Amino acid sequence: MIDLRQLQALRAVQREGSVTRAARSLGWSQPTVDYHLHNLDRLVGASVLERTKRGSTLTPVGVLVLDRGEEILTLTDRALRDARDLAQMGRARLRFGTFPTAAAKLLPSIVSQVADLGIEIDAVLEEVGPLVAHMNDRTLDAALLYSVPGYALPLKADLVTTEVLRDPLMLALPEGHPLAGRSSVDLATLLSLHDERWLFGAGQDDPIDTVVVDAFAGAGHTLDVAIRTDDFQVMLGMIAAGMVIGLLARLASGPSHPGVVLIPIDDPSFARAVLLAAPPESPGGQPSTAVRQLAAAIRHAVARSEHPAAG
Repeated sequence: MIDLRQLQALRAVQREGSVTRAARSLGWSQPTVDYHLHNLDRLVGASVLERTKRGSTLTPVGVLVLDRGEEILTLTDRALRDARDLAQMGRARLRFGTFPTAAAKLLPSIVSQVADLGIEIDAVLEEVGPLVAHMNDRTLDAALLYSVPGYALPLKADLVTTEVLRDPLMLALPEGHPLAGRSSVDLATLLSLHDERWLFGAGQDDPIDTVVVDAFAGAGHTLDVAIRTDDFQVMLGMIAAGMVIGLLARLASGPSHPGVVLIPIDDPSFARAVLLAAPPESPGGQPSTAVRQLAAAIRHAVARSEHPAAG
């Protein structure tokens, strides 16, 4: 069985570039580091290091071991930290990531609900791309993400996702636009807007923008992306000024936005799935009890946001 100290030694060599510097960074003696690395060699049946006079680098076998080992070390550190938190404060702590529009609408209610269950939330607000990376390297316990039909998130296969909301995308137009009086638009009407100036998110790989680009590309059109921003108030201001049009998710919208009209799109492709991603407690199993309680709190927060009087 792998000893955690073997993984710690391997990680330190990868970071420092030599066994001597790895020993110094760990506060161990060099023979101790060599001992654990040689035991790891024997355990896997191959050398994990390529040693030269200039230093040491990981072999392909060593890279593979460390890639898996990083998850083990991260989970071990978190298990100790969570156990200490529970022992000292009587509370469990969840590192929870969410994209900003969901945080603005849902996070206060989520935090309040899980606090009553003895769960403390450490919130991380990022766009979807960085959140996926954090989930893949296990630096978050759970994350609220979104995807659109036909565009899977690049999550590791062992992560479990649960849909907590189907969030329609709305066509956002200035009040004076010729289509502003419509109660809804179909795909053909949407595609007629190919000569408009569009507003997209700041990132080049935002799933919402991707579904729009691909829909227009399928009809032989390339969009003029005039402005890119993730600032919701900037989006509204630019649309209200008649500078651009765009799509906004219903979750992000409020009851009214002066100068802006939001119109539903009659096409199921123009909706995003809001997902809670988390690792299972065991291979092939469900997420932890705390994460399942978090999912229930998210669903309740969604219901309250859609029907405030019922909350």
